[in-house]
Amino acid sequence: MARPAKIGAAEAVKQLSGWKAAEGRDAIEKTYKFDDFGQAFGWMSRIALAAEKLDHHPEWFNVYSRVEVLLATHDAGGVTDLDVQLAKLMDKAAGE
Repeated sequence: MARPAKIGAAEAVKQLSGWKAAEGRDAIEKTYKFDDFGQAFGWMSRIALAAEKLDHHPEWFNVYSRVEVLLATHDAGGVTDLDVQLAKLMDKAAGE
């Protein structure tokens, strides 16, 4: 499967709501807040299944009801349309 070309964080955030360019690297980031750990973990589980189908996996960190996400396409050396696609899936799954 051909991997998408790098578009860069600045272009990606134009297409997304609530995402920002990460400091120090070509990546995008967002923090999701849920009511409790169960909701956060349930969301992460749904996203993990979708990410596996895309063969594109997020960098993320979870503490209780908060999930911090960082997206970049490592083999492209930065942000691609694949990151935008996954970000949109994440937002939709979070009800945004």
